[in-house]
Amino acid sequence: MITEVLDPTDRLIAERACERLIVEFVHKLDLGDPGEVAELFTDVGVWEWAEGDRRVQGRDALRSYFAGRPADRLSRRICTNILVNVTSEKTATATTYFTTYRVDGHTDGYVPPRAPTQVGHYEDTFLKVDDLWLLSSRSLFLAFAGPTEHLEPAGKP
Repeated sequence: MITEVLDPTDRLIAERACERLIVEFVHKLDLGDPGEVAELFTDVGVWEWAEGDRRVQGRDALRSYFAGRPADRLSRRICTNILVNVTSEKTATATTYFTTYRVDGHTDGYVPPRAPTQVGHYEDTFLKVDDLWLLSSRSLFLAFAGPTEHLEPAGKP
């Protein structure tokens, strides 16, 4: 629900900027430098899991958290059903469904198909800071989850 009257063009630009952040987040984790995910958040941004005690706040903490993932992790996240709601000139929320395929111990080449490691949704809040849209919080909610498989080195059973 929009609490302020926004020009339709401004609303579309805001929605697109927030959608791009959602896609950039998973792109940086899967294909880029995971530590760079922190740059998509405000200075005091928050990443949290709805269940458990996992909450990371602030760019430095986020950079350390995401950069600390295993170097031999192969992952691909598929995001869909992205629904952005612009709530004001400088704020928005979104819900995005995701599926994560992930293994550790990857050295090279492709991995035969397997079931997803996680299926769930993100709930995001966004803040426009100096004409740049950033994540102010991202909460992860899992509907299905399992452990990350660790691949055995080639030649070992």
